[in-house]
Amino acid sequence: VQLQASGGGSVQAGGSLRLSCAASGSAFSINSMAWYRQAPGKQRELVAHISGGGITNYADSAKDRFTISRDNADNTVYLQMNSLKPEDTAVYYCNVNLYFVGSYYLKDYWGQGTLVTVSS
Repeated sequence: VQLQASGGGSVQAGGSLRLSCAASGSAFSINSMAWYRQAPGKQRELVAHISGGGITNYADSAKDRFTISRDNADNTVYLQMNSLKPEDTAVYYCNVNLYFVGSYYLKDYWGQGTLVTVSS
């Protein structure tokens, strides 16, 4: 399974970006999907999570500004980020929790990370 993330870049405060992450491979079924981020000198933290049933959860810092969504047909997760702030600057990683057909075990996979830089 490979995850390909895209959509990062540089933007001024107040701007918007949309991140995408597509999972490719075969014979798997995705459970949950999520976005994490890691700022310089800080630990990786959860930004947003979407369950297999479409239930979403957000970090307090992301509520009312970010929206996570998924396209099950394309095995893709999105993160729409609005009203960006300098403190949102970080490398953003997608995470996919899945199981392979015929297996009961869930596994986590991570994207390569995409850099988001927000200037004031």
